[in-house]
Amino acid sequence: MSETEALDTHLQELRRGTIVLACLRLLAQPGYGYGLLEELEARGFDTDANTLYPLLRRLEKQGHLTSEWNTDEARPRKFYRTSAAGARLAAALTDEFRAIAGSIDALPQED
Repeated sequence: MSETEALDTHLQELRRGTIVLACLRLLAQPGYGYGLLEELEARGFDTDANTLYPLLRRLEKQGHLTSEWNTDEARPRKFYRTSAAGARLAAALTDEFRAIAGSIDALPQED
């Protein structure tokens, strides 16, 4: 495996967990899947629809998101919103993420 391939693999693993936290925080305001995908990408969270939509369904099933269909437009859209349980999870994950980032910053680094 080349260095580039190794980096890509490890970056994908590192980002996987951050997508959950980003979704929970961004969906404090209602949003639909494609719009959320665009928002994530604009904020530097590289993901795709094949990752995002199953994640949204899983978070909804776990009670961390709620959803409702908006049928006011020509094409119905399912809007998601972070539930109270999801907001508590996002707060706990944010605290843990900051603690981990602080621990990593404190590690020695080669020049």
